[in-house]
Amino acid sequence: MGQDQTKQQIEKGLHLYQSNQTEKALRVWMRVLEKSADPAGRFRVLGCLITAHAEMGRYKDMLKFAVVQIDTARELEDPDYLTESYLNLARSNEKLCEFQKTISYCKTCLNMQGTTVSLQLNGQVSLSMGNAFLGLSIFQKALECFEKALRYAHNNDDKMLECRVCCSLGNFYTQIKDYEKALFFPCKAAELVNDYGKGWSLKYRAMSQYHMAVAYRKLGRLVDAMDCCEESMKIALQHGDRPLQAVCLLCFADIHRSRKDVQTAFPRYDSSMSIMTEIGNRLGLVQVLLGMTKCWMIQKELNKALESIEKAQELAEGLGNKLGLLKLHCLCERIYRTKGQQRELRDHVVKFHECVEEMELYCGMCGESIGEKNNQLQALPCSHFFHLKCLQTNGTRGCPNCRRLSVKPGYV
Repeated sequence: MGQDQTKQQIEKGLHLYQSNQTEKALRVWMRVLEKSADPAGRFRVLGCLITAHAEMGRYKDMLKFAVVQIDTARELEDPDYLTESYLNLARSNEKLCEFQKTISYCKTCLNMQGTTVSLQLNGQVSLSMGNAFLGLSIFQKALECFEKALRYAHNNDDKMLECRVCCSLGNFYTQIKDYEKALFFPCKAAELVNDYGKGWSLKYRAMSQYHMAVAYRKLGRLVDAMDCCEESMKIALQHGDRPLQAVCLLCFADIHRSRKDVQTAFPRYDSSMSIMTEIGNRLGLVQVLLGMTKCWMIQKELNKALESIEKAQELAEGLGNKLGLLKLHCLCERIYRTKGQQRELRDHVVKFHECVEEMELYCGMCGESIGEKNNQLQALPCSHFFHLKCLQTNGTRGCPNCRRLSVKPGYV
């Protein structure tokens, strides 16, 4: 298959894919991969296969094609191709919740001396790295990466990237419980879709609606949460987007749990868990098990709650997800207090505070915990964040956290 024929077949596959004929598109692209002698064409078709498998939630296949693409990029001896292939390798590992590997491949991308094309990819690299740091609950570094990605998006007038970063920032602020910002950023993403997204994939609309649903639920606006989640789920079902279906089912379950409708919540948690297991989203599984634990606690089935916690803890430890562990210790604390088991209670109180210290989840001004309840937060240029009211009351001539870190042990 020559260069022109390769190009025609790739375009044919794209047309089929955009018409929701995914399996036909995959067959066309696989034929190109088998028969084309054009390395640049093979590189491009591998990119199409990587994107398609990512959207279907076939993350192991995505990783397999990303590895092949790296070999093709080396054959082409072009730093731009190599940067793009390492980015796809980073994204594949991000989807499989291999966060340390993601960070390592992102750093490889940023260290490559490519041309303008590579520089334009730096925003996407920063976004992927931010998502990985967030998966590890390293909040300061996650925020630094998201803000860097946002700067790249603005400098390159890349509205799609800006939309994706806004969704990740929504997730970031949901996790540290500034629900006003958790809603603001996905609303901003939805605005970008409305203003610029006429030719975009519907996944951008679905993504922004899902993150809005999560924030609305946290704010107790359950009707708004249900409306947004239904719209996101509708698009996910139309496009066979399994990863989005999984998180929407989780959100539906959480909404029903918020209404104390445990009987409706459980089947949705089960369906979400089934898809999360199928696609390999271990971080999603931790969130499902947390929701199920809270349902068992509502029903006062404390032993079943502890069984869910045990499964979630094993997953969270394997991932290095410190926030998940903190939440699990918090739930254990409540369960053992109810059971009157003082020794176990004390163990989990100690572990909870160790997690808070490790993640720096406290305000450097008032010393109170961050992420315990809904609070307006403000980040300084160094990406350390504080209660907004503390900054407004005390002002700052610099970051108290940075000052503390710069003092050598034994100096004071």
